[in-house]
Amino acid sequence: MRTIVDLPEPQIARLREMSDRQGLSRAELVRRAVAEYLARHQGEGCEEAFGLWKKRSTDALNYQDQLREEWQR
Repeated sequence: MRTIVDLPEPQIARLREMSDRQGLSRAELVRRAVAEYLARHQGEGCEEAFGLWKKRSTDALNYQDQLREEWQR
């Protein structure tokens, strides 16, 4: 998929330098950077959500049912 991304000129210049030095296209460098970023941040938020309902007086399914009952009113 083609995407347009606006980058500040200093980043473009550094990207161009890296491209020349490594013999890779700027597009390839950006693809690799995005892949690395996604791999590093995979699963973020899971730890924060784990045990979220531990201290609740009702379980999540009952809570969901209560919310849905409100929609029926």
